[in-house]
Amino acid sequence: MKCPVITLENKTLGDIELDDAVFGVKPRRDILARMVNWQLAKRRAGTHKVKGISDVSGTTKKPYRQKGTGRARQGSLRAPQFRGGGIVFGPVVRSHEHALPKKVRQLAMRSALSAKQQDGKLVILDKVTVDTPKTANLAQKLAKLGWGSVLIVAGPEVDENFRRAAANLAGIDVLPQAGANVYDILRRDVLVLSRDAVQHLEARLK
Repeated sequence: MKCPVITLENKTLGDIELDDAVFGVKPRRDILARMVNWQLAKRRAGTHKVKGISDVSGTTKKPYRQKGTGRARQGSLRAPQFRGGGIVFGPVVRSHEHALPKKVRQLAMRSALSAKQQDGKLVILDKVTVDTPKTANLAQKLAKLGWGSVLIVAGPEVDENFRRAAANLAGIDVLPQAGANVYDILRRDVLVLSRDAVQHLEARLK
């Protein structure tokens, strides 16, 4: 399929041919959900921790004798049923990562790209560069294009002037081509790819 190529000044510079195997597949909502869950699980620090009975500071003495008191038998004041006691089956420090096959991850990326293309939210930009790192100038250009919530995927490296200009703009994310991922694509309304990013993604997902 063909898609027009524009500049930041909203001028058309011809068309680019997009691979149907990457940008023209039927989006799979179930696969996208699995991919997002996988990404967010990897981000979790897993540093949550509560004290079990062995972690609570206190005496190990039996509170009172086993029989003859008329009360329920107890073995420790650090047990969960006592105030200040340990927690049963509470969270511990661990990793939340889980496995997801490479083919599923690739299908999720193709589904995300195709969903943006089918919704008319995919834009191909000639170059992701600006002459000066001025936030006001870039904000004016993006406003004329109507981009309020946008992910911009540049080439192998993000232009330093563009990165600085976009750093303080709310709703604007800028990534190098190697950093393109499903979660960031879906969380923004518009997806903007440079020519280099298109070639990289097609080579990566074929």
